[in-house]
Amino acid sequence: MGVYLNPGNSGFAEILQTDYVDKTGLIGLINRTIGTKKKLTCISRPRRFGKSYTAQMLCAYYDKTCDSREFFAPFIISQDQTYENHLGKYDVIYVDMTYIKQYCDNYDTLVEY
Repeated sequence: MGVYLNPGNSGFAEILQTDYVDKTGLIGLINRTIGTKKKLTCISRPRRFGKSYTAQMLCAYYDKTCDSREFFAPFIISQDQTYENHLGKYDVIYVDMTYIKQYCDNYDTLVEY
């Protein structure tokens, strides 16, 4: 079904091969909430507006099992004062609900699963 713990940066690497629009400024906002009472961040957008791309970007940035420095060097986050503090420093749990949905027939069983 997939890798849920520390999925690496391959998903973000694939995204960068397309016409990627820089959304790395979001990482700086999240970095500033780490270790504070505002540490929970909800990223919601309408359907087809890049939630999965954003999740892949966050995985690549925070995942401690891979070096993603080269991926982020050309983007806004590399200029942020928090950039080095959090790059590749955390365990990441990545769950894509669109892939889990095939194993469940309704939302109640989805939560249970």
